[in-house]
Amino acid sequence: QVQLVESGGGLVQAGGSLRLSCAASGTWNAMGWFRHTPGKEREFVATISGGGGITYYADSVKGRFIISKDNSKNTVYLQMNSLKPEDTAVYYCAGGRSDWPERLATAYKYWGQGTQVTVSS
Repeated sequence: QVQLVESGGGLVQAGGSLRLSCAASGTWNAMGWFRHTPGKEREFVATISGGGGITYYADSVKGRFIISKDNSKNTVYLQMNSLKPEDTAVYYCAGGRSDWPERLATAYKYWGQGTQVTVSS
């Protein structure tokens, strides 16, 4: 059983940066970040392959967010720059069912508890 623990969320002003971390208790395949705002569907943010060489981003964050992983620490990161108020959400880390990075939430088997990111205008 893989356990995922996110950290790094908080309150930041628009234009600022935050770095989210997701520590995994065991081995994992592809990893992803999703976010959820009350009243909206869960939204794909970014994903990275098991080996770390392939990444995909949602159009809304492309050029501003960077996903990376440190296999030696079993940790995946989401560097968020140029934050906007519409980035406000609970961000979830997810462990994939395979090594291939996927945009669909159904491709992920393990989920963290979420970390709140609030961007003020």
